Amino acid sequence: MTKDDKAFDDILQQAQALGPLPMAVAHPCSREALLGATEAAEHGIATPILVGPRAKLAKLAEELDIDLGRYEVVDTPHSHASAEQAVSLVRDGYADILMKGSLHTDEFMSEVLARGTGIRTDRRISHVFIMKVESYPRYLFITDAAISIAPDLMTKKDICQNAIDLTHALGISRPKVAILAAVETINPAMTATLDAAALCKMADRGQITGAILDGP
Repeated sequence: MTKDDKAFDDILQQAQALGPLPMAVAHPCSREALLGATEAAEHGIATPILVGPRAKLAKLAEELDIDLGRYEVVDTPHSHASAEQAVSLVRDGYADILMKGSLHTDEFMSEVLARGTGIRTDRRISHVFIMKVESYPRYLFITDAAISIAPDLMTKKDICQNAIDLTHALGISRPKVAILAAVETINPAMTATLDAAALCKMADRGQITGAILDGP
């Protein structure tokens, strides 16, 4: 095992300590998606429920030498139905984790955010990359990297709080949040710099909690 292989060992150990949680996997019909789901099971952090076309999953499993009989399979006709059914399993409490497989993000997220049938909350949903860079001693959490295209100030507030709450769940009690913009000074012509300053002031006044904010 190389140094890089051990980069996320502490996070993995925390997940293992919680025991394997049921995980609905929406349309794991690619090599990477199916292997990701089964490796999560092998590491003891999740019990995959594979939601997708059974025949396609069986063919892929055979190619990858995976025993599909070890996992629960929910047969669906296509990717849209896979997303709908996987979200339903989480909403009904049958699964605790939702994993995106080999389907388009917009197709997946449309079911996650569907009013009445999705799993949205009052807070804006956002995405976080957790990265480990060899030249930096701590984890980097980069957000929002995939969902919000042009967030306004209140959306950025939710994005900050979501990332902060994630770090708390991983045992980081006082994370530092760097709010990035193209320049490091406030420029009225650049909304991103004004928003950064406003977010810092919101943290000072308790509208964002649990972290130290600075920016732009």
